Amino acid sequence: MTFYITPVAGHRSPYETQKALPRVKFGPATLAAAVSHPMTNKEIKALISLLDDPEIAPQIQDKIQNLGESIIPFLEESWEETLDSQQQHRLEDLIHHLQFEGLQQRLKVWREAGATDLLEGMWLLNTYQYPDADYQALNRAIEQLRFEAWTALRPEMHPADQVQTLNYVMFRTHKFAANTQHFHSPANSMLQRVIETKRGNPLTLCVIYLLVAQRLQLPVFGVNLPNLFVLTFRPELPGAEPFYINCYNRGLVLSRTDIEHYVAQLNITPNPIFFEPCSHLDIVRRAMRNLQMSFERLQEPVKAAEVAVLLSILE
Repeated sequence: MTFYITPVAGHRSPYETQKALPRVKFGPATLAAAVSHPMTNKEIKALISLLDDPEIAPQIQDKIQNLGESIIPFLEESWEETLDSQQQHRLEDLIHHLQFEGLQQRLKVWREAGATDLLEGMWLLNTYQYPDADYQALNRAIEQLRFEAWTALRPEMHPADQVQTLNYVMFRTHKFAANTQHFHSPANSMLQRVIETKRGNPLTLCVIYLLVAQRLQLPVFGVNLPNLFVLTFRPELPGAEPFYINCYNRGLVLSRTDIEHYVAQLNITPNPIFFEPCSHLDIVRRAMRNLQMSFERLQEPVKAAEVAVLLSILE
């Protein structure tokens, strides 16, 4: 079988290109060789143009997928140039597949590196819905919150006063709050969206608070309560008791007794993990479970299944 590739020239429309340029002939061996070595931009665009041939499209898709995420800008450009809705759909599927493959690889690297950077872990999850999410933009947003809290904190402050200061910045100045109207929205698990809208679920609100607190060198950690994620402050003062912070209720301070009562109301057996700090890996896992549940409630089984694949990487 012989394949024909139409080169793409300049900024002509697909229709102008097909009329103006001769079709270049490629045999199977030539096509295989074309993707076994670094390809020029013209060769990549020519390869993508073969996707509109139903006879060889599956084979071309495999070739394109082997090229990895670097080819995505060319696929996006092709999507903008075509008026064929079926071709656009094929391109969208290819782009998503490549992005999803790349995300899996980055999650594996994060996991194998120790899963210590919470912001990176939440950003990676964010890129499932928003592939172009900017890590540095998230970092700057957290740093701005840290700076504002830092200017108000004093070294001699009691832990309770430190928390009240951070609460003021988070919940009064910036008005972060619970997204009670759309509690199960996938956006609640996307750190980028929570920072933009100031609305989130218990976990994402706690994550932002936690990231700021840790940059302020405050002994604050996440706690995996059932049905509710909270934070715990572990004072380093002699005899000082740990306490808990409910970010879903504007930083309400809770005692261990309050947590015990909460667990008792759920009629479940108390577990040490309900009171002790959890790891950053635990937090990202829980964020993924929340996202998976959101897609299930929205009856989007494909997305729920993909998030399950991501979660399996972290198990």
